[in-house]
Amino acid sequence: MADISLSTATPVIPRRRFLWSTLVDHAVLITGALIMFFPLLVMLQTASTPDVETMKYGPGLYFGDQLDDNFRKAMFEASGFSGENTGLSMFKNSLILGLGFAIGKIVIGMMAAYAIVYFRLRFATFAFWLIFTTLLLPLEVRILPSYEITQKLGLLNTYTGLIVPLIASATATFFFRQFFRSVPEELVEAARIDGAGPVKFFIDILVPLSQTMIAAMFIIMFVYGWNQYLWPTMITTDEGMYTLVRGIKRIVQVLQGGNEIPEYGRANVLAIIAVLPPVAIVIFFQSWFVKGLTESDK
Repeated sequence: MADISLSTATPVIPRRRFLWSTLVDHAVLITGALIMFFPLLVMLQTASTPDVETMKYGPGLYFGDQLDDNFRKAMFEASGFSGENTGLSMFKNSLILGLGFAIGKIVIGMMAAYAIVYFRLRFATFAFWLIFTTLLLPLEVRILPSYEITQKLGLLNTYTGLIVPLIASATATFFFRQFFRSVPEELVEAARIDGAGPVKFFIDILVPLSQTMIAAMFIIMFVYGWNQYLWPTMITTDEGMYTLVRGIKRIVQVLQGGNEIPEYGRANVLAIIAVLPPVAIVIFFQSWFVKGLTESDK
């Protein structure tokens, strides 16, 4: 009987120790999330109240009933003189700019990195460092010559003028170069034995292997293009070419009905809409983003 009772005894499960470090880490993360989420709540509250109340009392602790009207005005009513800069058209322009930046910079960066790593160029290393040093020159430094060239080519108020002059990216070239250098040499030799030329090796082998890096670069470059303000301000004078980031500032400056009341509701609705696509892109590609920037063994 003693043997039976010992064999059927319930095993003792050790209690987990409470880790104060875990509690502190979660508290810091939650606090940071609330701090970042609070401005969005303020914008949402301001977008739901009349502009007059916002002008008199500022943001409050209650939500009004003007959100639908402000959304309709922001997306489907023009606020300028031409009648073309509706929120929908500005959203389209920002989307084209963001996608153009992301796709263009990825393609140019991959091709430049491919040439630097796999072609036997005498000055390949020098060319790479020359490209890399352009990171020291921000847009504000080279904006005047870029604008002059764009103007002489007749690309003002065009999507080509918005995207092409800034399509080269030293950041994308650097990351893709580092990734290509981590590709095993045996894979290159196997492709040569199978008769794959430079173009076939690039398209059929390197591009599929670079999916995580492409996703990471897509997030960075899309957000960079979506949030552009200075370059679209200089290149576009036609209201139909305004982006959301520029249009928000424009709407705030426009006086409503001659009463000198800025359209805070419409501007804040557009601000909330301007936040959503980058957030959606980051959420959708977040796992690939982490893998693309952290994985080194391919």
